[in-house]
Amino acid sequence: MLRKIILFSFFSFAFSQAFSQVPRKVSLYLFSQYNKTLSDQTKGNNPWGFGLGMQATANTKTKLKPMLEITGDWYLEDDKVLRLNPDGSFPTQDHTVNEMINVFAGTTFSPIPEIYTMIAAGPSFIGDQVLLGIKPTFGFYFSKSQRLTAKLAYIHIFNRDKLSAKDFGTLSIGVGVKLF
Repeated sequence: MLRKIILFSFFSFAFSQAFSQVPRKVSLYLFSQYNKTLSDQTKGNNPWGFGLGMQATANTKTKLKPMLEITGDWYLEDDKVLRLNPDGSFPTQDHTVNEMINVFAGTTFSPIPEIYTMIAAGPSFIGDQVLLGIKPTFGFYFSKSQRLTAKLAYIHIFNRDKLSAKDFGTLSIGVGVKLF
């Protein structure tokens, strides 16, 4: 009799835990990324960078899902060349990109569960500047469990250098793992 009670208690506990699991309302991914600078006034001073990021996506039953992404990138290479302003004058500040922090919000669209596209926009912090940026993205999951993902994105920061009216553009390749 004691065996039956223990066995019944064990199965009751196991099934109650299994059936009480509620799907999470948000998926959170940790990303590592490599950035290749495509356009910038001082492209030689910041030709590539790497960084980390977090992406949170709301789990809705639709193909369009809201998302929030925060990334931090570091540009370590520098060719140490002084670049003059377009009018020939010496720059009063260093225009090199040493770090870039992006806080983008947008939406993802998944036509099928293994592939997604994303468009996001928001503030980008480069040095002491706060600029507007956009980020269109194409990504895919390595399996149906959506545990690992990879994405290819273009980050465009508007009016990085006001004197020359140059924008900052970079190609970003990232790999992410689902935290929950």
